[in-house]
Amino acid sequence: MTPRPRPASLLNFPPALRHRDFRLLWAGQAISIAGSRMQAAAILWQVYAITGSPLALGAVGLAHVLPLLAVSLFAGVAADVFDRRKLMLGTQTSMLLLVLLLGVLTLHGLQSAVPIYAISALVAVAWAFDAPARQALIPRLVPAHALAGAFSLNSTVFQLGSIVGPALFGLVIARTGVAAAYFINAASFLAVIGALLAMRPVPPAPAATERAPQVSVRAALEGLRFVRLQPIIFSSMLLDFFATFFGAATALLPMFAQDILKVGAAGYGWLYAAQAVGAAIIGVLLSLLPPLPHAGRVMLLAVGVYGLATIAFGLAPNFALAFGALAVAGAADMVSMVIRNTARNLLTPDALRGRMTSVNMVFFMGGPQLGELEAGAAAALLGAPAAVVTGGVGCLLALGWIAARYPQLRTYAGAPAQPAAAGAAQPVVASAD
Repeated sequence: MTPRPRPASLLNFPPALRHRDFRLLWAGQAISIAGSRMQAAAILWQVYAITGSPLALGAVGLAHVLPLLAVSLFAGVAADVFDRRKLMLGTQTSMLLLVLLLGVLTLHGLQSAVPIYAISALVAVAWAFDAPARQALIPRLVPAHALAGAFSLNSTVFQLGSIVGPALFGLVIARTGVAAAYFINAASFLAVIGALLAMRPVPPAPAATERAPQVSVRAALEGLRFVRLQPIIFSSMLLDFFATFFGAATALLPMFAQDILKVGAAGYGWLYAAQAVGAAIIGVLLSLLPPLPHAGRVMLLAVGVYGLATIAFGLAPNFALAFGALAVAGAADMVSMVIRNTARNLLTPDALRGRMTSVNMVFFMGGPQLGELEAGAAAALLGAPAAVVTGGVGCLLALGWIAARYPQLRTYAGAPAQPAAAGAAQPVVASAD
């Protein structure tokens, strides 16, 4: 009998980082995400500087989500059909060139938000193909017992980048202007491209080679059917969508920084990073600990805390309390995210992971991006604080409905160590070195 791996303690190296190719990908993302989050902060700041309109801020989310909805299902099929590493090389290179173009346009005195929306939409298309390939690749790089830690580390590096990038943005804009943020992000894509080139080829799973799909509507619909018939996967996606739709406050941060809290560009950078601070602290702890017991109840509780923290942010009278409320929201969201990602990937066979991830992208990205549009419209009608508070209340109401509608979430104890579908292959991982 093969001995069970020992749970990691706080003093042990995270198990997922013992695998070379995962380390490469993780380190490359650590650099690239910081640049991408700097760009995200820069786009909102630049759009508000050009237009002065909360609706224009909300439209940034719309520019992201419409292309995503258009191509995401076929992007998931592509992740299941083509070599995921090579697919990522193409998407990362495309995003580098698009961001470089945005930097050049800004450097030459961009005075309209339209090119920003257009380039953001094209970047969203590339990202729609990148994300399923990356998420589906990770279970091939680490064994099943280390998968929860791998997704926690992946989420943590995103949060760390979300701290460093926006914080640096405040310094960059003060010294060199918005264009520099785009050039820095363009250069940061080279870190992931280099990591992908250095990785060893990842063979497809045996089950995937036996019944490899073709890029077709039928193959895309197969992913939809799979998700719909998996109550834990589907209900967790619904929960993610509604929580982030109602709890989306990021688009309004330029208004809070400039008009309400009056903390300027530097304060805006830290407000933008606040959720990531809380998420990164929790993420490090989760990457070192065994999977959480009573996973479903913990996830529901975490979403409740997220909604309450969103309300607290909307009511915060000063920068310190606003930062603290956002940090708590980020910590709660991280707990929910790690449980969701681990369950979905362990309950999904490798041959369907790309398509499952693409369906998840519609929920994961559609919620916050459409939520930004809703938040912008609500802020135009009610003011930014009231828009955030009502959003937090909506998050709690959605949580109650989903918990009642899907009792499986309340009793869910944790994903099994193997995918549910018959014949699903075990991860093939590089040696731990």
